[in-house]
Amino acid sequence: MRQQPAAFALAGPGAALLGIFILIPALLVVALSFTDYGLAAPTIRFVGFANYAEMLGDGRFWNALANTALYAVMVLAGSVGLGLGLALMIASVRRLGGFYRAAFFLPVATTMVAMATVWEYLLHPSVGPVNRLLVMLGFAPVNFLGDPATALATLALITVWDIAGFNMVLFLAGLGAIPRDVYEAASVDGAASAWSRFRHITWPLLGPTTMFVVIITAIRSLRVFDTVALLTQGGPAHATEVILFRITTTAFQHLRIGYASTLTVAFLVMVGLLALAQVWLVGRRVHYT
Repeated sequence: MRQQPAAFALAGPGAALLGIFILIPALLVVALSFTDYGLAAPTIRFVGFANYAEMLGDGRFWNALANTALYAVMVLAGSVGLGLGLALMIASVRRLGGFYRAAFFLPVATTMVAMATVWEYLLHPSVGPVNRLLVMLGFAPVNFLGDPATALATLALITVWDIAGFNMVLFLAGLGAIPRDVYEAASVDGAASAWSRFRHITWPLLGPTTMFVVIITAIRSLRVFDTVALLTQGGPAHATEVILFRITTTAFQHLRIGYASTLTVAFLVMVGLLALAQVWLVGRRVHYT
């Protein structure tokens, strides 16, 4: 009992900041979702579930949700697979391991504005080096960011390039935690090939790391906003309009704070359910050591 005042005193500042900047704003968003509040509006009116009913019939919302889901699937598969592959490659080399770590992690430390500017130039339909190379090889130039058929996949590819290095570092930490004597015992038991060691030892023992990487990558990809805002502005023809960009334009361009709050609440509920489902489904297959 004598230790409790000190514990509350130490935890108090952090808890206060958590409440002020996260919990209270979240509760305000939920409350505003039941109103017709507009930015700088002189009055506010309670509308009940009218915003939620409008959301269910809003084609732009469902299009943004579908774009977000497709983008998340592409980023999740690409960044987790590439991060694991890079980690396995670096763990197997005996020289220049530190150089490879720094080189592949460099995009993570790059600012988004600088990265978007570089990619916008590289993928430019007429003067970009990528299209110039395609023309030299005899192919027609591709408007990567201006064609609805390729814009979303291009943004996903840029994000994979951006976050694969971070996933690589996490997988390297997981590989370093696997005891070496397990591999020696497996060799004695007949697991001589690299594929056998990966399938029966490395992959199962990377379960906790993989679950963590999958969850944070999924949540990060669902929260995509900056690349869309910097490169495509949701276009062309709403082909890259994701849910957070839709929420932002609804709130600060159309000034419909109440309806934007409704979209935010729905998005947070979906992300929370997805995270719980991932923990439940992936966690059942994880082997802890």
